Amino acid sequence: MARPVMLAAAAVPAVVAALIAVPLIAQPEIPSSAANPNDRLEIEYEKHGMVRVSHGITERIAARSSEILSVDPDGGYRYTLVEDGIARPEVSGSMDPADHRRLAAVIKETGFAAIPDRPLPVRDDVQEYERRSLKITLNGAASRVQWPEQNATDGFIPPIVTLVQEELDAAAAAARDRYK
Repeated sequence: MARPVMLAAAAVPAVVAALIAVPLIAQPEIPSSAANPNDRLEIEYEKHGMVRVSHGITERIAARSSEILSVDPDGGYRYTLVEDGIARPEVSGSMDPADHRRLAAVIKETGFAAIPDRPLPVRDDVQEYERRSLKITLNGAASRVQWPEQNATDGFIPPIVTLVQEELDAAAAAARDRYK
């Protein structure tokens, strides 16, 4: 008589562990909170090729080229390229839905929007570099992050910023290929 009671008592923790483990194992790659269809995520990514111009006593920093990629909440994008002060026609298209979901998940789940916007100083000995700016608007709340390329600063650029930069550079490269 004691054995069935002992077996039942020992089975309770095993059942509870199984109830906890099954949802964790069967969880999809992108968490459901990241794929919330009611969230409105707008992205504006700018990449500027900067050059330091010296005029004897004074010097200034000018943009040699600029790329602007705007991504709508539905994955549609607009891309503009400005080279040597001449703007090329705007290119429109749409991102692959899987790439758009992955980008949205990275931004929403990592706390990217909470990164403080503190400009990183560029070293004085750097004559040419790329500067990037990213504006994220999630459900009406906007945040902006600006950073130069790692070789131009002694400051720390968080790895999540580099990850998002790589995703957006790939999207911009695909849009740039449409010019050809």
